[in-house]
Amino acid sequence: MSKHSDKKVKAPGELASLESLLRQLPEQDQAEAWRILYGDMPTPLPICEEAAKMGVEGDFDVEAHKFNAQPEQRRAPRIVRMGVIQMRVTVPTTEPVMVQYQAIVDRHVQMIHAAGAMGVNVLCLQEAWTMPFAFCTREKEPWLEFAEAVDGPTTQLLAELARRYNMVIISPILERDEAHGGTIHNTAVVISNNGNVIGSHRKVHIPRVGDFNESTYYMEGDTGHPVFVTQFGNVGINICYGRHHPLNWLMFGINGAEMVFNPSATVGSLSEPLWPIEARCASIANNYFTASINRIGTETFPNAFTSGDGQQAHKDFGHFYGSSYVTAPNGGRTPGLSRVRDGVLVSEVDLNHCRQVRDKWGFQMTRRLAEYAEELTAAARPDFKPQQIVDPSIRS
Repeated sequence: MSKHSDKKVKAPGELASLESLLRQLPEQDQAEAWRILYGDMPTPLPICEEAAKMGVEGDFDVEAHKFNAQPEQRRAPRIVRMGVIQMRVTVPTTEPVMVQYQAIVDRHVQMIHAAGAMGVNVLCLQEAWTMPFAFCTREKEPWLEFAEAVDGPTTQLLAELARRYNMVIISPILERDEAHGGTIHNTAVVISNNGNVIGSHRKVHIPRVGDFNESTYYMEGDTGHPVFVTQFGNVGINICYGRHHPLNWLMFGINGAEMVFNPSATVGSLSEPLWPIEARCASIANNYFTASINRIGTETFPNAFTSGDGQQAHKDFGHFYGSSYVTAPNGGRTPGLSRVRDGVLVSEVDLNHCRQVRDKWGFQMTRRLAEYAEELTAAARPDFKPQQIVDPSIRS
């Protein structure tokens, strides 16, 4: 059965999870509450003994679910296990860069082993997973020392694990492009289950809101909306802030994605009400699987910084609330991981489900791409005027 953390120690002042509240409802009401909130939910998937032991010894949660699709007569099932990892940064940001890096990597490797034990085929880590999320500080040093090449040491390490577990690994890193002046990008590297780098994708949209001052570090991505064709299906990566842009999700669908991962770093005071909605809406609109990953914990930095919004200078973003989850093409979704604990979430899916839902709803058949393209082209021109029809009686 899936293992959740309702009764485990939680961070002071932080709710363990929304699901922990739902589980307090009278038993006769729970099923209907889950149905209304989460739709066609998956069924629990057993946690293997090895992964469960790793979770206990490593003090992280392992949860697993299975989405069901209809059996077909002309296509065999295409069963894939998707996995995500959420994790807190535990080493103080005052420690040397390599001390921080190694502690983060060692912790992630523990959890990757658990994902491997669970037979995960495609695994995605959280945004900028090799470092604290220092983009609030606007300080270049020492944080840019975490940046590395697409084929750098982190990729080489993960390539060994990808081969060992026959697992595609999506590794979001801070990229340094030495071929173009050492420029910096927020990049997801896609590592094949054979250990080779299939390719990489750079973050399309950069936030300029609150403490998220990421444009200080890197520019908008220049890689389009690629879909990586792997042995286990077609994969897109919509990095963090891109989840707020419906056309970003659309383009991955147009390019043939069957699952889109959204590695993120976002805090409760800013985005938590949006978090359960956006990736789920994308699954419904585009009829593919989505996986949303958010780190957890509060990361404190040596120097105070301001947000340009009148608040007093402060040394942390706030609480990264985790709550990672997976949504099916019909909008049914898993419960979220904890808001306060490290965790591995595994979802067994049948990729045939994507076409089954498309056939049912006909969204792709009824959309009007040519009309949208014409209007968007017009909207991008400097002389654009909105198409508005004004009631003549309100003209002065």
